[in-house]
This record gives sequence, C-alpha cells and structure tokens, in this order.
Amino acid sequence: MAKSKAPSIQEIEKQLKQKKLLPIYYLFGEDSYSINTTVANIEKFIQPFISSEFDRENFYGENQTFSNIVSLASTFPFGSEKKLIIFKQTDKVKDKKELTAYAKSPAEFTVLVCIHDGIISSADSEPFKTLAQNGYLFEAKELKGGALIEWLISVVEKNGKSITRENAQLLTDIAGENRNTLESQIEKIFLYLGENKEITIESIRGLSTSLKEYTIFDLQNAIGKKNKTNALKIVFNLLKNGMEPIQIIAMLNKYFTGLARLNELTALKTNEYQIARILSTHPFYLKDYHNARKTYSDKQLADAFAALLKADLSVKTTSIDNYTLISVLIAEIIPD
Repeated sequence: MAKSKAPSIQEIEKQLKQKKLLPIYYLFGEDSYSINTTVANIEKFIQPFISSEFDRENFYGENQTFSNIVSLASTFPFGSEKKLIIFKQTDKVKDKKELTAYAKSPAEFTVLVCIHDGIISSADSEPFKTLAQNGYLFEAKELKGGALIEWLISVVEKNGKSITRENAQLLTDIAGENRNTLESQIEKIFLYLGENKEITIESIRGLSTSLKEYTIFDLQNAIGKKNKTNALKIVFNLLKNGMEPIQIIAMLNKYFTGLARLNELTALKTNEYQIARILSTHPFYLKDYHNARKTYSDKQLADAFAALLKADLSVKTTSIDNYTLISVLIAEIIPD
C-alpha cells in the first residue's frame, strides 16, 4: 500500500488533541497494540457526547454485513448527541460496497470505527480508495528497532521509573517486539521493583527467575556450553510460553553471527562495551560469548548456520510441529 494512501494511525491521536472527530475511522495493519489504544482514545473522547448505552454498539464481521452496519449508522441516536459503532473483523466481510457509498456522505451524528485485521493488499480497490480520499483510512504499523526502544523507554518513564537503552534492548530481546507482551512484562517488573526506580538487568533476570520462566539468553548459554539436555528443556519452556519458532531461529542466528565475529572484534582491541553494542547483546552476557567461542570451532559455526537455514526453510515451507522442528535444530547444532 502506498504510504500517501493511508497515514499512520498516530495521526488520530493528534486530531483528537485538536478536538477533531471524524465520522469514520477505518483502521488496519499488523500492530494490534496501536489499534486497541487508538480505539480506547476514540471511546474516551466521544464519551461526553453519549448519554445512553443504546448509542454504543459493538459488532463482529463474522456475523454481520456492511448493509446492516450502514443502516444502523444512518439511524439517529437513541438519546445522545452522538452514537458510536465499533465494527471489528471487517476483513471477514466480503461485500463492502455499502461502505463505499456511506463514506462519501456519512452521518454527522455517528462515529463508525472499523477494525481490519492485517494489511490491505489492494489500496486502489473500493472502499479503500474512497476512504483514503476522504481521510478515513489509517494504518497501524508495528514499531521496530530504535522506534520500539524509544516507546519502551517512554512507557517506563511515564510510570516514574527509568531504564537504559541497553536494558530496554535486552527486554525486547527477551519478550519479543509485540507491544502488548512488552507492556505486560513491564507491569510485572514494576511489581517486582517495588519502590526501586530503575529497571536493571538484575531486576529483568530476577523477574524471569521468580516466575520460573526461561529467556532466550538462557537458551544461548546452554547452547554455548553444548548442554543439549538443558537446551531442550529451555526451548520447550519458551515454546510453551508463546515464543514462536521463527523468533527463536532469528535470535540464535544473531547469536551465532556474534560468535563468528567475536575473534575479529577482539583482535581489533575493541573495548567490551563496544563489542557488546556491535553484537547487539548486553555487556553482561559478553563473557558467555567468549566462553562459547572457545567451544565452537569455525566448522561447527558453519554447521550451526546450515542448521538454522534449514529450520528457517522448514518453518516457511512445511507443517512440521514446533517442538519437533526446534528439537531437530538443537540436535543439529549440538550433535551427539
């Protein structure tokens, strides 16, 4: 989708701050966190204009049509100044032609929020073309890299705590890049911290220990020591707690890439903090990298990369179950 067709969903927050309320919001994209947050902000903004709960309705695309939704949106509020209709799973509604006509002349007394799970493949098709032309189409893109780290630091600071960029990166490496999951982990850490103000590596690791949860760094450490039994125990725990195989593969690929570069960086007499930054790891774990590099020969590193490539292809091209796929990967990285 062309960027000009659909502005960022973040624009809605700016509009609401300017007291601008649109009659239609069609939200799509892969960032469910932004969508949920935006819908909550719209609900909060419109609340003073709704005096009857009959003027606040929720529907789902699996058992609704746009013909019915448009009809409801065109009906005057029961007893309020405005009415709010939230229509979820609009991607499941095949016939959207009624929305095209409605978007050209929407009711002023209704705010219709449509939530489309995932991306839109054809921006020039209707009703998306008309929605975009009228400024009703918004995309929710997942935050990545530095933008995600900045968001995480901001959330921590809003709660009166602090976290360094290195520890924020560590937390995203452990919990993944899904902001709903990250927010849940942050809330747990706040409880674990108590009156303490700073989120340190000790508090992050301490929380995982107290919850009896393993992290990707525990897996890397077990693999670095070639402890197959422990590696399998940890990776099964990671899968059980919701980590996807593709994420495990990506993190291990980054880990072995780091091991492959370690001798070169050390020979350049780069200091430990610089090495950790280049390898995208936390300085605390660098000693484990050095120990692992002594354990893995260049040939074994090449074999590990081959195993990771094979596992990556299997994830994308076969229906093999997660536990079997990752078990085979670990067995090929740490052969008997």
